[in-house]
Amino acid sequence: MFSVLRPSARDIARFLAASRDLPLSYQPVGLALAANASFDADETIVALGSGTAIYERAKAALGEWTQFDLGWVELYPRHASIETGSVVAVLIRHLGFWSLNGCRVVYGVGNDVAHEFGYAYGTLSNHGECGEELFKVTMNHVSGEVSYVIRAASRPRASLARLGYPLVRHLQARFLRDSAQVMQQAAGKII
Repeated sequence: MFSVLRPSARDIARFLAASRDLPLSYQPVGLALAANASFDADETIVALGSGTAIYERAKAALGEWTQFDLGWVELYPRHASIETGSVVAVLIRHLGFWSLNGCRVVYGVGNDVAHEFGYAYGTLSNHGECGEELFKVTMNHVSGEVSYVIRAASRPRASLARLGYPLVRHLQARFLRDSAQVMQQAAGKII
């Protein structure tokens, strides 16, 4: 959904309700984990610090969707469940307009033994893009270094996204950078 005005809380609630039964706009689930030539692939890995306390703070931040607390990007409902099947709306402020995009959590990754925690969401048929994005934090068993990882596979779906492809790619790169910075702050790394 594209709009010149910021969607109201009521608009967002209606959008979320209408999104619950929509299908994913891509196949197969797991796209962010495997290369696919017909999708743009992006990956960012940033150090968050070292040790169990940093890892636990990073896990908590990821569990609360902190990576979307960017000012120009917002997630609804706030602090949504990260359980598979949860539906969220991503609100983005672009150059003079807004877009509201539906996503569904499609799988979780990791466990405490592997020191890896995260989840992926996939785009719904009311999203401007088509694809999947994985967010995770890891802790190296040997060094204790904690990292934040974003892996995405996407391509434009909506006409405006196809027409504005260079802007879309710019915003995706900005999201990767800003999201990494917010996660570094949440984990307690001094940047």
